[in-house]
Amino acid sequence: MLPREVFLSHSDRDRAFAGQIADLLQRHGIPTWYSRHRILGAAQWHDEIGAALHRCDWFVILLSPNAIESVWVKRELLFALNQKRLEGRIVPVLYEPCDFTRLSWTLPSFQIVDFTKVTGDEGLRALLRVWGLGLRTE
Repeated sequence: MLPREVFLSHSDRDRAFAGQIADLLQRHGIPTWYSRHRILGAAQWHDEIGAALHRCDWFVILLSPNAIESVWVKRELLFALNQKRLEGRIVPVLYEPCDFTRLSWTLPSFQIVDFTKVTGDEGLRALLRVWGLGLRTE
């Protein structure tokens, strides 16, 4: 079953990779809340983030040294971990090697999509398999 909407948590410093992931998910029919696409200039960004966290039925977190240092990534993850409706719907994506247990000691118990040990499109394929999809090239 495809998500109604995925929340994409990431450090702003990783926005290029986050944009690639958001575009990939959108191209494969998965609506994605990605701050660069959804927060308008004068919008109350913290309210927009909160509304999206309450609305989205899946949570994807991009893990990197930048994410580990981001207060907002930690807040978003802690919110997601406390939502019963997101049990089994939190997808950690290891973008760059890092000690992600600094965000939460629970992360090693999740199946992590690891982009650090693959080449080519294998990471993208692994992420799409979470929802039973194959990689389409267009």
